[in-house]
Amino acid sequence: MTDPHATPNAAGKPYQIERRVLAGVPCLVERPPEGQPIRALCVVYHGAWATKEGKLGVYSALTAAGVAAMLPDSALHGERLGDTPPGLNAREYVWDSVRRTVAEAPALLDAAQATYGPVPVWVVGSSMGGYVAQTLGRLEQRVAKVAALITSGVWQEPEVRRPETQAFLEAHRPLTHAGDLAPKPLLLASGEADPTFPLAAHHEPTAQAYRAAYAQVGQPQHFQARTYPGVAHYTSQRMRDDVVRFLLDEV
Repeated sequence: MTDPHATPNAAGKPYQIERRVLAGVPCLVERPPEGQPIRALCVVYHGAWATKEGKLGVYSALTAAGVAAMLPDSALHGERLGDTPPGLNAREYVWDSVRRTVAEAPALLDAAQATYGPVPVWVVGSSMGGYVAQTLGRLEQRVAKVAALITSGVWQEPEVRRPETQAFLEAHRPLTHAGDLAPKPLLLASGEADPTFPLAAHHEPTAQAYRAAYAQVGQPQHFQARTYPGVAHYTSQRMRDDVVRFLLDEV
């Protein structure tokens, strides 16, 4: 038996990492080896002041199940930092990124499905990426499952003063638009020690809104809310593993 190439692997199975620019968006893609079919595409959105590289390897376990994990740089982040308009305060920077990232998502998904096939699309987002994930779950019919991690649906932002961004917040705030996502399968996961999004102020009202919305359409089992003791503002290993199980359920 020959000694094969040492390659990235997940669960003992090799996978590939490739860089692509899709619809103008720089992406890293972790995918099954060439020649193996791709059964679904999972788009993973990072948090504020982070980059796509920070998510490399986090969801690579999906590749063993035939799923490609696509990691884009959100608008105004990573390779796109130079696009940042002047004069934004910190909260306006975050929300302008979210607004732009949501707006470009249909073209990104068009390009991704043209490259990898018309497969089901899942969206995972952490922190700021969770804002994007919740919104795309509402707006984009191709998104079949959503996992929103260490994030919030409250969206009260007094420091955001730009009219176009204020309009975005009002149009898409999950707390008041939760019914638009139901009954699409949704996982809301939060750290119990998260100082950025304390449970009582963020996770609990968000979960309550979604729980009511999913009950209203008669599909309460499609919404899951989980919290993790001792976990602060980061995606923990248990949280990540729960996301993978949630996504692969019934695949």
